[in-house]
Amino acid sequence: MATRSSRSKTALPVTELPGLKPGDDIETRIYNTVFESVMTQRLKPGTKLPEASLCELFDVSRATVRKVLQKLAHDHIVELRVNRGAVVAAPSPEETRQIFEARRHLEACIVRLAASTASRADIASLRAQLKQEHDAMHRFAQPEWARLASAFHLRLAEVAGNTILQQYLMELVSRCSLIVALYEPPGNAACEHDEHARVVDYIEKGDAERAVKLMDEHLRTLEANVCVQPEAEDNSLARMLGM
Repeated sequence: MATRSSRSKTALPVTELPGLKPGDDIETRIYNTVFESVMTQRLKPGTKLPEASLCELFDVSRATVRKVLQKLAHDHIVELRVNRGAVVAAPSPEETRQIFEARRHLEACIVRLAASTASRADIASLRAQLKQEHDAMHRFAQPEWARLASAFHLRLAEVAGNTILQQYLMELVSRCSLIVALYEPPGNAACEHDEHARVVDYIEKGDAERAVKLMDEHLRTLEANVCVQPEAEDNSLARMLGM
């Protein structure tokens, strides 16, 4: 395991998903509120985001809301539909396949870099994050657990030290969260905590190949848990009456 005395000052701080921080400008606050709500699955795919409601909630102009929605659309968090406004994006089955394929290749690069550059401080930080994840899992705090599970992958990207890879992974993780919210059956874990811990074990040993192999298996399991062809929901009166 390599050691480093300091990390580049230009590194993108992605130890956590975007959150609400004191001093954020209003556009950042609106963006991060929507982003975090999608990541924690409070906002489901297909949910409408009316401009008027956002203006009222954040006490801002339509011009400000439209600017934020355009950025969210650029980052594939929402879709802007002509004459229908903005909705939380709903990836198709083919997009789902492509997103997971891209993420597997990207995270293989990230894990290999992390295994070659992680310092003792990095490993300690990763284990501290895993403890938070473990605690949330055992408190059955699903939204927090989902957030921390995603943040673990982003923290690995920070350890890898490549800001471009971090930015691409941020987009893919957010899109995977949409996929999980849309397709994964209730009760499944978005990420297996034990697999995260084993990846860190291999990174600490500098065993890049085993770490990459385990991460690939981890992401393939996550994809396999996603039912990309959901059954049509039965909204009949008989079903709602339990008949």
